[in-house]
This record gives sequence, C-alpha cells and structure tokens, in this order.
Amino acid sequence: MSVEPPSSGRPTGPPSGPLSGPSQPPSGGGPPSEPPSGGGQAPEPRRPWWGSVPRVALIATAVVAAVILAVVLTRPDGGGTGASDGGTSTAEGEVFLQPAADTGPDPFTESTAKESSASPVSPSPTELATRNAVQGVQGGAPGLYGGTRNVASCDVEKQITFFKGAPDKQRAFASVARVDPPDVPAYLRSLTPVVLRIDTRVTNHGYSNGRATGYQAVLQAGTAVLVDDRGMPRVRCACGNPLSAPVAQQSAPKTTGDAWPGFKQSNVVAVTPAPEPVDVFVMCEPDGEWFERHKGDTGTRDRKTEKPDKPSPSVSITTPTGTTDTTSSEPPTSEPPTSDPGTSSEPPTSDPGTSSQPPPPPGDGTGSDTTDQAPSS
Repeated sequence: MSVEPPSSGRPTGPPSGPLSGPSQPPSGGGPPSEPPSGGGQAPEPRRPWWGSVPRVALIATAVVAAVILAVVLTRPDGGGTGASDGGTSTAEGEVFLQPAADTGPDPFTESTAKESSASPVSPSPTELATRNAVQGVQGGAPGLYGGTRNVASCDVEKQITFFKGAPDKQRAFASVARVDPPDVPAYLRSLTPVVLRIDTRVTNHGYSNGRATGYQAVLQAGTAVLVDDRGMPRVRCACGNPLSAPVAQQSAPKTTGDAWPGFKQSNVVAVTPAPEPVDVFVMCEPDGEWFERHKGDTGTRDRKTEKPDKPSPSVSITTPTGTTDTTSSEPPTSEPPTSDPGTSSEPPTSDPGTSSQPPPPPGDGTGSDTTDQAPSS
C-alpha cells in the first residue's frame, strides 16, 4: 500500500463547477456553491494599484496641485484678482462707482480734498459705436473743470507730508505715475487742483499688500482731483490714489456700488489728453462765474475771465484701448482712450443761443491716432 505525500496546503484538484462563466448565481435560486474541497484556502486576489491608500492620497494631491497651477497660469494677470498691475476692488467687466466724498477702498492717504463742489454739466447722450465706448472730452476744454477762484481743491503739501511718512506707499504711487520715488513731491506740485464737472471714468489705483492695485471707476462730478499739463486726472484727492486713463474691458462694463442721484451711464465721459500742453485752465465756479487757473498753481494767481463762447465741453465717441499714452509729461500705467473722428456730438450749453462746433478729435500729440475695437470693480 503506497503512502501519499503530505499535502502542500494547495487544492488537490480543480474547484467544482465550470472554470469560467457568468458572475450571476446559478439558476434555481439555491444557495451559493460550497468552497472548493481539499482543505486548502484559495489565495487572496491581488489588490489593484488604486486600492492603495498612500497611492490614492498621492494621486489626489497631484491632481489638486495641477488644477491650482492651471488656474493661476491661465488668469490674465498671472494670479492677481483683476488688473494686470495687481489686484482689484472690482471683478473683470465691472466699473466701481465712487461718490465725490467717498474715500473708497484701499486709500493711499487720508483725504486732502479741500473742496468738492462745482457747477455740474451733463453732456448730451451720444449713440455709442460699441458697448464699451464712452464719450471723450479733451483735457484742455474750457468748462471741463470747475472750482472756486483762489481756493485749491486739494492740499498738495498735506499729501506730500503723508508720503514722507509712508515710503512704501510713495514707491507704489511712483510706480503708477512713472516717476522715481524721490521725485513724487515735485510731481505732485506740478499738477493742478480742479473739480470734476462731469461724471468721469478713470483707472483708479488703491494700495494693498505693498503695491498699487488698479480697477475701473467712475468719479462723480464734484470730485476734487489733480490734473497734469494735458488735463488728464492723475490724483483723486479724497484718498490720495493715483489715477490713469481708463482701459478696455473684455465685455460691456457693468457698474457696481451705490449710484448717486442723477447718475446716468450715458453721461459718463473719459478725459482724453489735450493735443498741446495746457498753460491756463478755464474753469467755472459754482455760482456760474468763470476764472482762469495756471497749470501747477494752487489758486494764488487765479483771475476772473469772460464766459467762453462754448461753455460746455464738446464730446466725441471714444473707446478705451491698449495704446500707450505719449502725451503727458508723466505717463500713466494705463492707456488713454482714443476717439472715433467720424462721430461726434455737441452737448447743450448753458446759453441756448450759442451754437458750437465739436473740436478736432483728440490726438496723441504726434499727429496720429490709434483706434481699437473694445472687446469687465
């Protein structure tokens, strides 16, 4: 009688039933078949690679990192919250409404505004060529700005003092004004204090995380600002923020914030650089009197003047574009709007009997204009 070798622990024969087949239980509704006979235990199935907890965690981490990197790299500013020069207080496609006395978000300094009143003027609505177009007014136009004779709308020396105590803010301000930080005091003294008479669209810049953060804004008529020698608003006195010309949005702008009484989008203008430096600004007082103010003067040399033949500034269609501003002695970080020379309109004047003709389209001071079809605060 032969002796069988000891069992190795493996099954001595194939399991009962077919080697392959459907995974459904056998017909008849009976209980599942018994495990294979032979006393052995079938080996555990090999766990798939994705069943490993460490591997799943590693893969999930890699996916999250890839998504975050993709979002950052595909944003227009490489990771900011809006404008290309940093974050923004409004989303792309939005324009922030700023009342005259409102400090607004992320101010550079305390308010240096000494006056925020002027006789307002409303341009006549114009049929705009694109949804992103606005009405443009040349910076040297008589009546564009107002104020009180012999009274500066901004305390320039007070703002200079603020910056002396905050060198980081002075450096950020200088980056927008495109001057060296030590030249900021001289730059501010070269500007002229005036008061807006028309709701005006600009690129405003707040101060956040050590840098200037740009956003599109509409400043209410009555806002005290400093303008350069081409009549371009460069500083908002209620907050010390640097200003530059408006830039194109990717879509038709949508206003955000609290609108003031009488606000109409059709009345908003964008200031375009005067073709030549302005030596004297013709301004209107709240009582309707007119006076002249020399550029860079704080009102000490103001003198009364006669009412101009065209007391309301002429407007023309303009679209914010990507053209570099070459007309100002202190260029902004944003590009100025250009105009469509083929379309213009004249707003009503305070003298009904006065007829007026629109000025030549605003240029860049070099004899050429650049237009750009606009494509968000």
